[in-house]
Amino acid sequence: MRARVLIRPKAGILDPQGVAVERALPALGFAGAGNVHVGRMVELDVADASQLEEMCRRLLANPLIEDYEIEMISDAPAAA
Repeated sequence: MRARVLIRPKAGILDPQGVAVERALPALGFAGAGNVHVGRMVELDVADASQLEEMCRRLLANPLIEDYEIEMISDAPAAA
């Protein structure tokens, strides 16, 4: 079973990468983007999906400063 975990900084947590991207976009000619947050994605195959929550709490995300969202995806490989 394949899962995708999206990890983002919690609201109110300093996000220097998001700030850097938000400042760089207008310099590159992209107007109108705001409230930018940079996170990460972990995609993994698991035998037991019931363990995903604990995986996130104990390793994949830092629960003090990050929120996470688990998404179950199809087993088919993504198209290139």
